[in-house]
Amino acid sequence: MQVKILSTSDVHGYVRADDFRRPLLNDGLGLTRAATAINAVAGALAPTDVLVKIENGDFIQGSPLTNYIEKEAPAAVAVYRQLADVIGYDVRILGNHEFNYGRDYLERVIGDAPKLLNANIVDTITQKPFIGKPYAILEKQGLKLGIIGLTTKFISHWEQPDHIKNLTFLDPVETAQHYIDQIRADVDVLILAYHGGFAQDLATGAPLERLTSENQGYQLLQLPGVDALVTGHQHREIATVSQDVPTTQPGYRGDHIGAITLELNDAHEIVAHTANLITTADYAPDDKIETLIDPIQTQVDTWLDQAVGHVGENMQITDHFAARVHSHPFVELVNRVQMAATGTTIANTAIFNDEVRGLSNAVTLRDIMTNYIYPNTLVVEKLTGQAIKDALEVNARYFALTPDGKLTINPKFIMPKVQHYNYDIWSGIDYTFDISRPMNDRVVRVTKEGEPLNLMAEYEVTMNNYRAGGAGNFTMFAGDKIVREVQIETAELIGDYIMAHPAIMIPQPTNLTIIGFDGIADELKK
Repeated sequence: MQVKILSTSDVHGYVRADDFRRPLLNDGLGLTRAATAINAVAGALAPTDVLVKIENGDFIQGSPLTNYIEKEAPAAVAVYRQLADVIGYDVRILGNHEFNYGRDYLERVIGDAPKLLNANIVDTITQKPFIGKPYAILEKQGLKLGIIGLTTKFISHWEQPDHIKNLTFLDPVETAQHYIDQIRADVDVLILAYHGGFAQDLATGAPLERLTSENQGYQLLQLPGVDALVTGHQHREIATVSQDVPTTQPGYRGDHIGAITLELNDAHEIVAHTANLITTADYAPDDKIETLIDPIQTQVDTWLDQAVGHVGENMQITDHFAARVHSHPFVELVNRVQMAATGTTIANTAIFNDEVRGLSNAVTLRDIMTNYIYPNTLVVEKLTGQAIKDALEVNARYFALTPDGKLTINPKFIMPKVQHYNYDIWSGIDYTFDISRPMNDRVVRVTKEGEPLNLMAEYEVTMNNYRAGGAGNFTMFAGDKIVREVQIETAELIGDYIMAHPAIMIPQPTNLTIIGFDGIADELKK
């Protein structure tokens, strides 16, 4: 007998094979392609084989479509349940971004989903799962399969307090152990479905990032009695066997499916196991999914194509590395929006990924939402000059030198997960990095309005709510330094700002200087 465990994770509302950008378009993704791939695998199984389908979280947030449903078409939330039903998921898991629209929204959209698993996020008062149930035991072909649903506990470090009110995030490893002890004797196969990833190398156990409680997949692999581990959250592409446990992580936006295969003998004992990924770009879109999503997708496209205003001819990003080295008018625009909305004179933001292309002169809502892709809101923190300098040192870690002295990207920002979003570019101060110096001693100049930054004085700084919690190793940012917030999504603020300033002309910023290198590494030259 063969047990095939298929998983999608981090679909983020990319249902059609469409990343919403125009004229650039990536169509090698989407739940519609994933559905066809899942059906192809199912069709190839023998009658006695068992198929398990897992939706591993971050399903209802993350794209213009999900934003449109939340803001403009609340009655359309039923489509999420309908999509899951068409795919035929056996279980669904909570992702961290599921909380971005708030607990109330989450409970309304998915709270009564009968297949939702949630073992470690509990109501603070009842100490029971606030929605969902801790585990499911499926019976297929005479086989009993136990699945425990887990989510990264690090949500409390990122999410706005109002969005997670009266919720307690239990440790997923301890929680998994509790339920393994409870159900292992009653099942033939035990699967952990975890919306989290790996902070350590799966072969050696060596740390790949700062060890926090965000990505505890490596620890879950150590638990006795686990037969398979499904992961997500990091958007990595992983298929391997570690600690004698097959594990997968299927990328992002439905571009891959995780596939774990367990071979069982007649006594229902596992005698072999493998893990692989299925690339969904190789499959045609599924007709049922497209028919289901087309009406709302058409509304979204009309909404996205609304004209907003004009921003000049220099807002397009054609060289992402150069933009991160020198700053860019698009970055300056976002920071000006943030400062205007909060009444500060210092702000920071990031070029989140290399799909961010900036803006053409004529701007639509589509342009804004495909460049500022997160539902962030704004936070103002009161920071000393020393704290600002310390934050700049963290930013300076983004850069490294090749052996021949060329400027390149620190590999830790590329592997195992691309983290361009953890390099911020600042406005309102002038600063210089010397990359020839050791890390944490690279900031050689910081001035404000022509004067050296006073390290003892306090300054109000605007940043997004994700960064304000210290995410990305910015330990100098913290909740107790917050002085005010603007609870309007930044993408909306950008649109309002452009409409209110019909003739925006922002020159190339000159406040960021990087020295101590001899040219740009060849792989980063455009």
